Amino acid sequence: MTATLSAGDEPAPATRSRWLVLAGLWLVYFSFGLTVASMAPLVGPISAELQMSNGRMGAIFGAWPLTYIIAAIPCGMLLDRLGARRMLFLAALIMAASSVARGFAQSPTHLLLAVALFGIGGPMISVGAPTLVARLFQGKDRGTAMGIYITGPYLGGLIALALTNSVSLPLAGGDWRGVMFLNGGFVALSGLVWLVIASGLAPRRQQGDAPAKKFNLSAFGEILRLREVRLILLMSVCIFFINHALNNWLPEILRAKGFTPVDAGYWAAIPSSVGILSGLLIPRLATPERRLPVMILLFAAAMLATVLLQFQAGALLAPGLVLQGLARGAMMTVAVLVLMETPNLPQKSLGLAGGLFFTTAEIGGVLGPVVFGVLSDLSGGFTLSLCALTVVCAGLFGLLWRYARARAEAAGGQGPQ
Repeated sequence: MTATLSAGDEPAPATRSRWLVLAGLWLVYFSFGLTVASMAPLVGPISAELQMSNGRMGAIFGAWPLTYIIAAIPCGMLLDRLGARRMLFLAALIMAASSVARGFAQSPTHLLLAVALFGIGGPMISVGAPTLVARLFQGKDRGTAMGIYITGPYLGGLIALALTNSVSLPLAGGDWRGVMFLNGGFVALSGLVWLVIASGLAPRRQQGDAPAKKFNLSAFGEILRLREVRLILLMSVCIFFINHALNNWLPEILRAKGFTPVDAGYWAAIPSSVGILSGLLIPRLATPERRLPVMILLFAAAMLATVLLQFQAGALLAPGLVLQGLARGAMMTVAVLVLMETPNLPQKSLGLAGGLFFTTAEIGGVLGPVVFGVLSDLSGGFTLSLCALTVVCAGLFGLLWRYARARAEAAGGQGPQ
């Protein structure tokens, strides 16, 4: 599939410089992951100072995915006008502003609005990054480039979880607000570095490039009429429900087990570390004929992780964290691959289907942290919350079974008995 450039996009740079551009893109995506995970290690001091319950903190965690849902389609349209270079720079500025605004928050409402602001910058990266990679790289290089840049948010989250309490908080004088300011400064700097690296990308369209496609609402209906697509979209909601809930609450779960904030950060970084390897290796192993069995194994790993995380003993807790990272790193990517191979899904609508996948998935991104926090308030701990995640994992098996049946019927065969 050859990528076409829309108005405002830039011609592809030379072979050597495109890898430098990829490095700049990776840095911005690293900042994305850093900002997403920046508050998770600081739930205790933030909640204490702003007098918030777990339910209210969960709502704050879910604020940016909600904004993401609203902003995703307009950001896709804006990409056609601004181009990837300016779009990603603007995304970095918005993320930096969100982080700084968190540091100035004087109430839960202020903090919620500051986190919600991040949801405007998030889809700018989600839309702009794959578009840029698809344009700069072809063939095997494209797969390599995708594998490289997708490690950015994982490493950013890993650094935030592992080093916030052990490095950033001491540097900020023990003040969580100072950590937000430090993160905001780093994110803004990453945007400036990106702008310098990408300055050679002139804002003009190459001769012979296709004109920008106009937004077509009827195309959504064409995609959603397919039963298989609807089932995968429901899976995406469940996947993001699980991932966002554990991404935001894992350090606090570990602290409730008696870990110090520093140790909780180190242990919470285990899934991120495993997720990087999982995201690089498992999608490559998930060939078309193996994709559904791989999904079964990933869902099983996610379910077992939610069970093992309820144990106190490190001998059971550590495997739970590893399994969580294994599932988190690959579930989303393999699900997207399954979506792209859905029978009767028009090739011209693959990009739109991918955008619809992430927009729908963020419904789970909103609900996951909120429901997890509310249930922890109701039960006075995290056992009920983790049990709820186990139930959601069980639902994934049911959805996958129905998808396999629908796909077999669409192909003219018989579904599972």
